[in-house]
Amino acid sequence: MLGLVETAHAAEGISVKLAPYVLGDFYGVPITATLVTTWLTMGLLMVLVLAGTRRLTLVPAGKLQQVFEVVVGGVYDYMADVLESKSMARTYFPVVTTIFLFVLSLNWVGLLPGVTAFGTYHDGHLTPWLYPAATDLNITLAFAIVAFLTIEMAGVVALGTFRYIGKFINFHSPLGFVIGLIELISEVARLISFSFRLFGNIFAGKTLLVVVMFFVPYVIPVPLLAFEVFVGFIQAFIFSVLTLFFIKLAVAEPH
Repeated sequence: MLGLVETAHAAEGISVKLAPYVLGDFYGVPITATLVTTWLTMGLLMVLVLAGTRRLTLVPAGKLQQVFEVVVGGVYDYMADVLESKSMARTYFPVVTTIFLFVLSLNWVGLLPGVTAFGTYHDGHLTPWLYPAATDLNITLAFAIVAFLTIEMAGVVALGTFRYIGKFINFHSPLGFVIGLIELISEVARLISFSFRLFGNIFAGKTLLVVVMFFVPYVIPVPLLAFEVFVGFIQAFIFSVLTLFFIKLAVAEPH
């Protein structure tokens, strides 16, 4: 397992090290604090969706439904403009918006009071039950794999298997072969860039909060925490928008 980043401060100072908070295991599969946080976030999202869609009407009866319809309609229209196809926007809208909402929720849940504060003590060290999910490279890599597979499948569906592969394997000319090879490397590199971008930003923010709280525990953490709320939104937005634009590149005709 790749391991999450553990950030802790003790009486003698602050330590930052790679070590997963393992709470137990299920038939040999480690159950980590970040995984529990992910499950909790999924549960909260399900409850919010059920509560928010329980009284939907064809003609909006309340302002809340009107606001949601304007937001959802605006995002759908934006995707249709980018992809230049309403049918493709309808196909990939659920994936892109789910990535945004899930990443945003994980980032914000990780900033809630009490996260990392409750857990079990063992040998004088606290093992928290909850920990910011995006500080675990396993979680961000999972999002990257979902985005990567969505992008590649979009290209295959739009162009066909052989035409899409032809973007990367081209024997028509030496220059075409080199360009195709570069394109193939850039496609695979998206797994790394997607996962490490989200992981690095959230981990850096978490580490900075711990350091500031250690040295200035009462004043500076409040505006810094507000900034991290904004960073959590930006990272979710970037992840989802990059997925959308890479889908656009995948479905483009080879030339």
